[in-house]
Amino acid sequence: MEYRRVGQSGLKVSEIALGSWMTYGASVDDGRAEKCVRAALDAGVIFFDTADIYNKGEAEKVLGKILAGEKRSDLVIATKAFWPMSDNPNDRGLSRKHLFESLHKSLKRLKTDYVDLYQCHRFDPDVPVAETVRAMDDLVRQGKTLYWGVSCWDENQIADALRICDETGAARPISNQPEYSLVNRHIEPAILPLCDREGLGQVAFSPLAEGLLTGKYRGGKTPDGSRASHERYGQFLRPKMTDENLARVDRLAVIADGLGMSLPVMALAWALRNPGVDSVIIGATKPDQVRENVKAAGVTLEPSVLEKIEAALK
Repeated sequence: MEYRRVGQSGLKVSEIALGSWMTYGASVDDGRAEKCVRAALDAGVIFFDTADIYNKGEAEKVLGKILAGEKRSDLVIATKAFWPMSDNPNDRGLSRKHLFESLHKSLKRLKTDYVDLYQCHRFDPDVPVAETVRAMDDLVRQGKTLYWGVSCWDENQIADALRICDETGAARPISNQPEYSLVNRHIEPAILPLCDREGLGQVAFSPLAEGLLTGKYRGGKTPDGSRASHERYGQFLRPKMTDENLARVDRLAVIADGLGMSLPVMALAWALRNPGVDSVIIGATKPDQVRENVKAAGVTLEPSVLEKIEAALK
């Protein structure tokens, strides 16, 4: 495993992180979840990402139970808040009230006194950015979270938060968590350059495009039991299964075969080729998937290979 600093902070994370969206506490039973986490730990993964909304706290509970016996200082645990957790009008968003109360609940579910990274899961237009910044700064000062970050914010929203931090002396966010993969490069024109200038690292989610880049859907097939076949869990993947993207996957698979590596490993290594990307979050329902995906750590794709990949994406 290789490790990178998150942006310009002093926090180091494994290049591969294990996430829990739509898996632990949901579609994957606790026994298999533990096997996946153990496989990740055995491979040197120290970075674990979750969120309060993932199956309404169940993912945090499962992760907290599994990691309870590990040395806390060896781990980097990240969680998030924004989405509604109940019908209560204050149990959502990025208000000071919700951020404080949500983090306290997350800490209980995760069985820890602090998280390493607390992230704003989306931008909240109903709350002044200054209120969110001050709340995060206070949580950092209290030691409830060591760092904070954002997820799926655009460049203007990030820049506004950074300006307020600098004007008030508040702790700056150290990271952005965007979707980023071979078939979703929306952060490259503006978000990545801003974050590079300002010292924020990218913690990319869905680097395999919800499973599209595993190759299991080649030819437009939807295997029984796969994510795409599930009415709920496949809702984000199915729109990606266009004829254009499926053709791209076929061309990319040929390149991966020529390199003697799996398509997922090549796709993850491609995302990590960008110096602004500090970690990629994988999802796994089986430990073998973890063992395969972690092979991407430390892999360097030669310029000639990157040129072939670019051509395959056209």
